[in-house]
Amino acid sequence: MDVANESTVSDFVLLGLSKSWKLQTFFFVVFSLFYVATMLGNSLIVITVIADSHLHSPMYFLLTSLSFIDMSLASFATPKMITDYLSGHKTISFDGCITQIFFLHLFTGTEIILLMAMSFDRYIAICKPLHYASIISPQMCVALVVASWVVGVMHSLSQVIFALTLPFCGPNQVDSFFCDLPVVFQLACVNTYVLGLFMISTSGIIALSCFILLFSSYVIVLVTIRNRSSKGTSKVLSTCTAHFIVVFMFFGPCIFIYTWPLSSFLIDKILSVFYTIFTPILNPVIYTLRNQEVKTAMRKLKNKFLNSNKATPLQYF
Repeated sequence: MDVANESTVSDFVLLGLSKSWKLQTFFFVVFSLFYVATMLGNSLIVITVIADSHLHSPMYFLLTSLSFIDMSLASFATPKMITDYLSGHKTISFDGCITQIFFLHLFTGTEIILLMAMSFDRYIAICKPLHYASIISPQMCVALVVASWVVGVMHSLSQVIFALTLPFCGPNQVDSFFCDLPVVFQLACVNTYVLGLFMISTSGIIALSCFILLFSSYVIVLVTIRNRSSKGTSKVLSTCTAHFIVVFMFFGPCIFIYTWPLSSFLIDKILSVFYTIFTPILNPVIYTLRNQEVKTAMRKLKNKFLNSNKATPLQYF
């Protein structure tokens, strides 16, 4: 008999981050503000890059793609979590739970590959500037973004197929604010030791390997510029440090959660907040809004918008 047919659980109860009503109210306000800021900030970046022809370059194309993924990553579970704080019974259907697992791994897998593509872009720009135009062409950028989504889809499907083969016949309380394999698979009516090894091999090791590659690329960049002017070195060091902070905040929780799938639920929940809520709002701030070209383009866009509003009433006379 197919083990999937043995499942008798039709829905799951999401326990959330806390049972305290005061803390739930606090989380509702804070996470609502973070979600709105994430959507507005990333939307502003996408609109600015599209509207300003000076930003139509490979680097900003990748940054725009990152903003789109960040909005998606912030939306797969956060809106439900926010509304759950207003309700007394936090449930999600079995299909809804599987859908959350799919989109979580789709967006995180895609972002991992995209962050590596962005690191590759900066490596070529700094270490091989004379070959940048020939290597990082528009076609290459499109190929990198498409490849990131293809890898994300393949990884996500593997996780969903794995989840669908699990038999759920008893407990249905998910000790988190969204569904993910490390917490859901422990509710399955099978030995979780083998399942833990599967997650370590498919998610933990992949995330750790990608993090090591990213870290190595930043080290190579810093070694390359060590003989350059102090001003240039300081600028690149500042940029690499800021980028690495975001990379560490995104990869760190992922590596911990999927490398130690049987760790404390409390620690997992705290770490999950980082890469699903905090990182999507940090990416636009660190990667884009600190950039002088982007700030100049935003000022132009604001002035153009304000001037068009001032000119509109005159059209009626």
